Amino acid sequence: MNVWIAIAATALGCYLVKLLGLLVPAGALERPLVKRLSALLPVALLAALTAQQTFSTGHQVLLDARGAGLAAAAVALVLRAPLLVIVAAAVLVTAAVRALGG
Repeated sequence: MNVWIAIAATALGCYLVKLLGLLVPAGALERPLVKRLSALLPVALLAALTAQQTFSTGHQVLLDARGAGLAAAAVALVLRAPLLVIVAAAVLVTAAVRALGG
């Protein structure tokens, strides 16, 4: 029964958060600071998620083949390569480092 209470509370919380977003006045969303933050927030969250998934395993920081693949993707990105080339570079470098025992 506790599981259903948790599910109902979560659903209600999600609904209230959505409702709160709809109640924000349009004038507040048009401020320059809010516009800049809303443009930068997804990039910061994606970078944090990528770093967490790449350099940690549970409670430890780990530098392995995934870091080399991420570095290769970053180099390809700086060189303005297409997305498929960026992904392929990351995959190939990661596979090569793992094949070499890294």
